[in-house]
Amino acid sequence: MSRIVEFMLGEAPDHKGRYISDLWQLDHFWLEHTHDYVQWLFPIDKTHKRNSFAPYLTFGDMEAFKSNIQLKQQLQSYRVMLDFFGLEEHEDQIIAQPSLNMRQHIWLKRGGHNHLRISRIIQSLALCSNLEQAKAFQHAVIAIGQSMGQVSEESLRYWATAIPK
Repeated sequence: MSRIVEFMLGEAPDHKGRYISDLWQLDHFWLEHTHDYVQWLFPIDKTHKRNSFAPYLTFGDMEAFKSNIQLKQQLQSYRVMLDFFGLEEHEDQIIAQPSLNMRQHIWLKRGGHNHLRISRIIQSLALCSNLEQAKAFQHAVIAIGQSMGQVSEESLRYWATAIPK
């Protein structure tokens, strides 16, 4: 079993000794100011240029996500990040929380590291057999980013094309 699969199942820690359940408990300040956890919660099939510790999905990992229902735990990570971004699930849609605002939710501004996180989350959800969640999140961040924020056209294009074909 790969390290990322073991991490997702709660059987192994990340590169700093944190288990997935530990990351789910952290507050928004920590999530905003720490930059080495998203690669673990939302792995993709490419290596990370700046973070050599970051795992990447292999074909075998993607097959494991298709066949192992326990790996759907990634959806808890998704819910943690929805809350961080000021979003919530409502039926089959992602909507803005009443408190969503540009001052507290800086992803609504023109750029920044949260835009990269959003691209990664969309891509990872799709690669890990959570295509419906990937599409719902993609649609929401594009629509909400345009209507409630000042998200750059460049970021909107990245988000629109983040789901692998």
